[in-house]
Amino acid sequence: MRILPRMKRYEPKQFSRLKGLSGISDGLLQDNFKLYEGYVKNVNELSTQLEGLLKEGKGKGTNPAFTEMTRRLGFEYGGMVLHELYFGNLGPEPDPLNKAGPLAQAFSRDFGSFEAWFEDFKAIAAMRGVGWAMAYQNPETRQISNHWITLHNDGHPPGFRPIVVMDCWEHAFVPDYKCTERAKYVDAYFKNLDWRACEGRLIK
Repeated sequence: MRILPRMKRYEPKQFSRLKGLSGISDGLLQDNFKLYEGYVKNVNELSTQLEGLLKEGKGKGTNPAFTEMTRRLGFEYGGMVLHELYFGNLGPEPDPLNKAGPLAQAFSRDFGSFEAWFEDFKAIAAMRGVGWAMAYQNPETRQISNHWITLHNDGHPPGFRPIVVMDCWEHAFVPDYKCTERAKYVDAYFKNLDWRACEGRLIK
């Protein structure tokens, strides 16, 4: 007898503390929250539909409905989690990075200095296209590396831990900024980056 997985139902997290960010309007955040809630809804709906197919014995790789919904679930689930990480590392009037703390020391160890890490991350964030700029930690070596992630479920280094997460899709900064003003959004993002939250993700 096949044991079916129990599909977890998710509830959208609340990020009301993000009101009053510098350079990122409350209206823009509300739109992004609604987008995030859509990912949560789709994760739940797809999980329910997939559970139904499994119960009916239709959970097969030869079933187009099963395969496409499974692929789509990866995209929707990634969108949900990445937005939670993104909202979770923002805050109004956040504390500056502790230059003597473990995260700053990791940046200096792996990039030569915090400034070198910062310039590399900003260069990646300024790249054209939709996606995410992210700093990861390799849990085995503890090394920090910066990456561009095109889709929610495409390009993540397997097993790496997200430390700094930046939404670089245009919905994250338009209409506060023009689509050609990504650099202004990057600056606004770092004004609101909660370094303590990022440091809390670090494996020390």
